[in-house]
Amino acid sequence: MTDDFDPDRAFFGRRKGKALREGQNAMIEGVLPRLRLPDGAITDLAALFPQPMTAVRLEIGFGGGEHLLSRMRESPQIGFIGVEPFINGMAKFLAIVEREGLTNIRLWDGDAALMLPRLPEGSLDAIDLLYPDPWPKRRQRKRRFVSERTLGLFARCLRPGGRFRFASDIDDYVGWTLARLARSPDFDWTDERADDWRKPYPGWIRTRYEAKAVAAGRVPSYLTAVRRAS
Repeated sequence: MTDDFDPDRAFFGRRKGKALREGQNAMIEGVLPRLRLPDGAITDLAALFPQPMTAVRLEIGFGGGEHLLSRMRESPQIGFIGVEPFINGMAKFLAIVEREGLTNIRLWDGDAALMLPRLPEGSLDAIDLLYPDPWPKRRQRKRRFVSERTLGLFARCLRPGGRFRFASDIDDYVGWTLARLARSPDFDWTDERADDWRKPYPGWIRTRYEAKAVAAGRVPSYLTAVRRAS
């Protein structure tokens, strides 16, 4: 059975929280347009960055940006695409990018499922989907980002050997994702022992969301899959 996909169904919740301050509005109106991915099909992803990049990675739903910013700082030679529809989080992230003068970032503030088909085939080195909205109720589960279709989109955009990482503290969503990875003709799940998915990724930066989850007694899982060679 395949997952139903409705292009009009958002995979995320609210777009905006508290009213933005003047400085945050300036970030959204002035800085975001400069860093946002262009409309239409993209033929050369690396060319969108102001300096040569050795690889390009994608993080979907970066939230407060703790993980993404850490990866950007440690790897200035790698280009990153960050996706975050929540305006408040995007504004805070942009303020840090501007303050630190980070240039290895391009952004998308809409639905990643609608952005992925516009990327060139095999143009990504890695994709991170960290703590996505779990949509725990049965009637909501088709709004979960991971589906057979989205895994197909990931496979199209990843180079052979490129990796996909998925982290969540919701056991049901972890099982959901594993079931779809097991059915996928495009990915191999690389974890072999429990410690492989119970231990954080190398250089992991714990986000505020994860800290709350652990404090509440939930146990995170860190899955890794690799794009098979054609």
